[in-house]
Amino acid sequence: MTALLDPASSVELCAVWRSEVPESRHLGAAAVVDPDGTLLASLGSPDALIYPRSTLKLVQATAVELAGVVLDQVATALTAASHAGTPRHVEVVRRILDHAGLDESSLRCPADWPADPVARRAADAPRPITMNCSGKHAGFLAACVANGWDTEGYLDPAHPMQRHVLELTSSLAGETLSTLGIDGCGAPVPLMSLVGLARAASRTARSGTALGDAIRSHPWAIDGPGRANTVTIEKTGLVAKLGAEGVLVLVTPDGASVAVKALDGSHRATTPAGLELLVREGLLARSTADAVLAEIGTPGLRVSF
Repeated sequence: MTALLDPASSVELCAVWRSEVPESRHLGAAAVVDPDGTLLASLGSPDALIYPRSTLKLVQATAVELAGVVLDQVATALTAASHAGTPRHVEVVRRILDHAGLDESSLRCPADWPADPVARRAADAPRPITMNCSGKHAGFLAACVANGWDTEGYLDPAHPMQRHVLELTSSLAGETLSTLGIDGCGAPVPLMSLVGLARAASRTARSGTALGDAIRSHPWAIDGPGRANTVTIEKTGLVAKLGAEGVLVLVTPDGASVAVKALDGSHRATTPAGLELLVREGLLARSTADAVLAEIGTPGLRVSF
């Protein structure tokens, strides 16, 4: 098995400077691919293995579509979201469940509070539908209903839904995936390389795909107002999708893609590093990247490569 990402296969992505002294450093790795999936640039080892966490939602949502589920654009975007749990997000998740003839009780993701501060203050308890992965789970359930699959055990790795996701992930990444973990929402998640993740993201979220067009048309749905992914999409036209423990993918309209993993699990470095790589490859204007970082950036943060 290819080695896991570790300090030896990482480089310094970003550092936080205070009074011209580097105070904190973020190590990690990244891969940039062109629309054909050819590696254009890398930091650290692009072949080292990581868990893609919620960046895999781009593939999982595409698997739902390929399983025969037809949704409008907002609902399509929500199936790939790590949403903030606002009433607007929750309404769309309910609509996906209604489409399948199900309700919130069918969700198997953990109960959680909304991430959005206003929605959190208004909530009286953590609930599965306000958990950030509920749109993905609603999509899984809709696919199960459409295909006559069991809706109780849809998170089991042996379930037809999860076998479908794994086969699609392997095909899009161009890799044999043999090691599965369990994500925070309960769904299986494979170990895969950064370059494989970049290829899979490219093939699911470029312009002309149902998912890529839906996310670009409704940036609020994938994350939430003022949050990093939504701001990035609004200002750049990229698809931006984060995953827990410091994973991020960015996809240009024509299908070039970057996958970034911060070894310490922090997202402080991921968007700056990903945008910088696209700028250096001539895939994004410097002024556009700077506009994103001005809104979501960390004071004192500088890329290190």
